[in-house]
Amino acid sequence: MLDSLRSVGLPVADTFVTSARTAAELLTCEPVRDRWDAESACAGMTVGGLAFHLAAQAGNAVRLVSAAPSAESPIPVEEHYRRAAWANTDLDDEVNLDIRTSANDEADAGFDGLCAKVAADLAALPEVLDARAAADPVLIPWQGWALTAHDFLVTRLMEMLVHSDDLAASLDVPTPQFPDEAVRLVLGLLTSVAVERHGQTALVRALSRPQRAPASVSAF
Repeated sequence: MLDSLRSVGLPVADTFVTSARTAAELLTCEPVRDRWDAESACAGMTVGGLAFHLAAQAGNAVRLVSAAPSAESPIPVEEHYRRAAWANTDLDDEVNLDIRTSANDEADAGFDGLCAKVAADLAALPEVLDARAAADPVLIPWQGWALTAHDFLVTRLMEMLVHSDDLAASLDVPTPQFPDEAVRLVLGLLTSVAVERHGQTALVRALSRPQRAPASVSAF
């Protein structure tokens, strides 16, 4: 399990806010507006849809972390990914189709709607995160279970970094560079999930012995 007892205040809250601001610079850039209706690097999702899906990571942090602590006992973050349907089904299965459809529907609000959402979420984030303890249970309503506030923020950071790369690739612009602490947390999470899927030997080889490495050690 990741370090769930670590403070959500410093440095995780500052890291999360800085990461959200980094993503926001990409989200509100002119190429997003100019390619709004084009297909993104995520097949079946427009650039506008992907932008709203990326923006939702900070938005969901504001919405869920600001709620009262859940009565549900938090589960380990690895168990979260064992249970999550989207992480254990094909891209064309219903749950993943629904994610893409929902994002594309949100894009009907347009680029100006996206910019307004991003600005509002960034303004709310610092106060929301400072008010929550690391071990407080945060209910994820679309899943039906809770994570600690710390672990929930790490899952949102993972989505933020991965989808920022997707969006940058969709626009043919450089991928934003996130804080070192964000990268450390996200790589720790992805490595933990990948070890479960592929085994520790596969990960050790992928990182140190390319001549014996498997073709893929993707976490998802």
